[in-house]
Amino acid sequence: MSALARWCYGHRLVVVLLWVAVLAGLGMASTAAGTKASDSFSLPGTESSKALDLLRETMPAQSGANATVVWQSDGDVRDAVVRDRMAATLDELSGLPGVTGITSPYGEQGARQVSEDGHIAYASVTFAEQAMDLEKADLEKFVETAQEADGGGLRVELGGDPISQAAESEAPTSELVGILAAAIVLFVAFGSLFAMLLPIATAIAGVGTGLMTVTLLTHVMDIGDIGPILGALIGLGVGIDYALFIVTRHRSNLKSGMDMEASVVKAIDTSGRAVIFAGGTVVVALSGLFVLGVGFLNGMAVASAVAVLFTVIAAVTLLPALLGFIGMRALSRRERRGQSAGIENRPGLWARWGAIVERRRVVLSALSLAMIAVLSLPVLSLRLGSSDAGNDPASTTTRQAYDLLADGFGPGFNGPLQLVAETPAAADQQALRDLTEQISGTEGVAAVTALPAEPGAKVGIVQVVPETSPQSEETADLITHLRDDVIPPAEEGTTLQVYVGGQTAIFDDFADVLTGKLPLFLTVIVALGCVLLLIAFRSLLVPLTAAVMNILATAASFGVIVAFFQYGWGSEPFGLGAAGPVEAFLPVIMLSVLFGLSMDYQVFLVSRMHEEWVHTGDNRRAVTVGIAETGRVITAAATIMFAVFIAFSFGGERIVAEFGIGLAAAVAIDAFILRTVLVPAVMYLFGKANWWLPRWLDRRLPHLSVEGPTEPVEENRRPEPAAR
Repeated sequence: MSALARWCYGHRLVVVLLWVAVLAGLGMASTAAGTKASDSFSLPGTESSKALDLLRETMPAQSGANATVVWQSDGDVRDAVVRDRMAATLDELSGLPGVTGITSPYGEQGARQVSEDGHIAYASVTFAEQAMDLEKADLEKFVETAQEADGGGLRVELGGDPISQAAESEAPTSELVGILAAAIVLFVAFGSLFAMLLPIATAIAGVGTGLMTVTLLTHVMDIGDIGPILGALIGLGVGIDYALFIVTRHRSNLKSGMDMEASVVKAIDTSGRAVIFAGGTVVVALSGLFVLGVGFLNGMAVASAVAVLFTVIAAVTLLPALLGFIGMRALSRRERRGQSAGIENRPGLWARWGAIVERRRVVLSALSLAMIAVLSLPVLSLRLGSSDAGNDPASTTTRQAYDLLADGFGPGFNGPLQLVAETPAAADQQALRDLTEQISGTEGVAAVTALPAEPGAKVGIVQVVPETSPQSEETADLITHLRDDVIPPAEEGTTLQVYVGGQTAIFDDFADVLTGKLPLFLTVIVALGCVLLLIAFRSLLVPLTAAVMNILATAASFGVIVAFFQYGWGSEPFGLGAAGPVEAFLPVIMLSVLFGLSMDYQVFLVSRMHEEWVHTGDNRRAVTVGIAETGRVITAAATIMFAVFIAFSFGGERIVAEFGIGLAAAVAIDAFILRTVLVPAVMYLFGKANWWLPRWLDRRLPHLSVEGPTEPVEENRRPEPAAR
């Protein structure tokens, strides 16, 4: 690390030009290639996937995504004027690219597509592909054409996944707001404009190269649209923080009297090592998503990991070069005047806080645990599922179409179940008809419709409309009841095979698959994190303490998510939709990211403690120095991450908001409760046991230095706060 830092510092112009060339090259390549982001995912072995595969094989026209065109009239929708206008619109829509069929309420098959009061009607639209595989330009043309009929006493709205796909747009202001908030925090922390700009410039360079690389990777693997958004969210947060840790160490070195080059080299050789280790833990935690075997999540992991990887590279190469350019301006004017006047650095707030934690370690530990317990309580009622158009902003056409359909046909109409049946024999077709009659009388079912089939068809489709909304717990219970109790008896004695599918069932199966694999996933990332910390700090208690703290932070942050979104305590007041289940894939993504971010703070805190422990062998002094030297930078870093994550939360997308609110809560809890209160308090309680490792294990472990060389401290080392 010393050699790398010295080279980057000595060849700083070359380094900056290389980064500019890489950014320009990747920018031109990604612009020319474009993106092939795909949100498609498969759940092999699940019943909903079997239903979808069967439809694709036998009825490809029925296997694509579905949408609805909904209209409401002041009078009766069957009046001649309304009928002529909407019939012409539907004819035009049927000829657009990607549309394979439209069932009109004015035809024989659509007779039931008019509400009882006659004021609301809808047309069912079938597309050739699933929503994520359709061209966005074609979908936008579809929406534009349909809404041309709006006006003159007729209201036209559109619903369905394809329409949501067309309406998706990035919120470029999220990144700008997050960067602006980070800049304010950095300026307050450093008091120097140049020191403020360095972490931001480094993070932007790292995230920019990472996201452009992800754009190119979409051509060789499946990466969804949310992958780059998640990568930007995480990359900006950790990128600014990583640079912040290095700049802070550099400033501390300068204040202690080091010359410029030695200070940069020392900062990279200490904090730079910690940055590499911390970034590695984030990448390892994200890689744990591959254990789940879901391609949709693999794309998210790759996009986020690539963004983090490039921010680490920028922090240890570009940043030392930039530090060489700004020289002593890394310090504020007041600090530079203090240097020239020889003013001694006085013990600060965090040195005094370390002494308080030592004296009140039992009380503070108990209070911290009580706060975490209260925040974690809502986790006990966590329910995974999928939000739908009912959670969209009230002004969107998808939300208005959802409400119109719910008013005209019942809440369950927005998420019908699709029973796909294999009927190879005539007896099977009769058994399916009997099953249809039985389901119509099943509790929780509002309506059952057997779709017309050609004579001799070997596949039958039955549409089941629940009485409850797609995201409600009762609908999930109905799916289980149909699969376990209603359908099996109908299949007995026949070759009939019935699969419960449809979008609602797919999301329900998705939640079940991820819930089932969650224990394995959690075990893998906890074990990997413990092994990394064990090797780095040669201790048994340090990695175990980190694992427990990470679990506590995760539980508390999920408690905040459940209260905010599932209970609706925050989502409705902030315009993020009505209360609903937490997204099914949120826990696994959040767990990987949170374990990585939590490990970052643990590494920066404990690496400073370990550095002092190696030099002195005094646990009390090591913990005091650790909290005194890193408390300010950890809380500043957490504040920056909090600002970045919150900025992304209000970009208009509920899924991104769930990530943003959850991550913001996690870093705040982690930094202000765990790392600066509970961790030092517990380490004071454990004493020298913090650093104990059996000799037989010590001999077998590879050596990995996080804090750099372990020689005795140099004479110009900053004085120990506790000693003063």
